[in-house]
Amino acid sequence: MDCQLFLYPSSNNHTIELTDVLFDTGCAATVFDTDILAAIGLYPDFINGTVKRMYGIGGTSEACYEQFVHNIRIDSVNLSSFRLQLGSIYEPYGFEGIIGIDYMLLTGLKVDFETMQVSYIKP
Repeated sequence: MDCQLFLYPSSNNHTIELTDVLFDTGCAATVFDTDILAAIGLYPDFINGTVKRMYGIGGTSEACYEQFVHNIRIDSVNLSSFRLQLGSIYEPYGFEGIIGIDYMLLTGLKVDFETMQVSYIKP
């Protein structure tokens, strides 16, 4: 899945287009790679963030920082505040980000498994 991620901090607009994003209906949280998002000025918030464990393929785990990000747009959906995780996922798994069920529920994203189409339906 291709994904455009836009951040709107108070001083500048920063954008990044991610081409290796996993759309994972079995993942509870949305996670982006720490190093990749550093390129647009989004860093782990060691003070206000919370350390979480992300469990991957084969039961291995990675430490992630869960934090609120304000004024973010993922694809065509603007979110004034969204809790996401930042972690080292590109090297071990090959993904720049993982869109989890938290994002799908919040935005009304629906999956039609018969047609394999994804669409946004307002909740």
